[in-house]
Amino acid sequence: MNDRVFLITGASSGIGAATARAAHRQGYQLALAARSTDKLGSLVQEFGPEKALALTCDVTDMDAQQAMVDQTLERFGRIDVVFANAGMGGSPGGFSSADHRVWRDMLMTNVYGVGLTIQAALPALRRSQGHILLTGSAAGRTTIPGSMYSASKWAVTGIGYNLREELRGSGIRVTLIEPGMVDTPFFDQPPETALKDRDIANAVMYAVSQPEHVDVNEILVRPTPAPE
Repeated sequence: MNDRVFLITGASSGIGAATARAAHRQGYQLALAARSTDKLGSLVQEFGPEKALALTCDVTDMDAQQAMVDQTLERFGRIDVVFANAGMGGSPGGFSSADHRVWRDMLMTNVYGVGLTIQAALPALRRSQGHILLTGSAAGRTTIPGSMYSASKWAVTGIGYNLREELRGSGIRVTLIEPGMVDTPFFDQPPETALKDRDIANAVMYAVSQPEHVDVNEILVRPTPAPE
């Protein structure tokens, strides 16, 4: 396992950072990408610079995504797992009055950015017959009034399904990770009943730890409802 390489976008905090720690415990070498490397530096120190690489990447920029992949390959020589995890939330107001500029940035990150990560990483994953995971959401499986964020995660669900069909027979596995409410920096106020970021990291590692003949298509994880 110590030569296998795990690339994570949105790795500086929350689910991304928790997944990095879980993958480190299982012996992966790590390529950690985020818009800013400030927080990534502490993770690299935690894991050791020989085991982890910090990468600056705006996921809405294909040149930045390609540089992220190229630098990972230059450093480690291969990529075995890609976790397209970078994302952002919307703004209140529904379709009537939400900030349309936030919509643009969110859709570019949550949908277009995921597509760019896939396209940039696929050549390396074809060589390794690797695994790609996408951070979807329980919100991408249900109707939420006025939520463009939910719509963006419906799009991620579609990307996962359609990518799996494109890659059928290639040996590459595709997994949608679909969390319910998670207590991460994504929210200004911690939700009363929520999963922990490490709970989602555990789901990711479950999927990637399966034998090659097992393709975990989707993992939907919700918090246990509070007692009434």
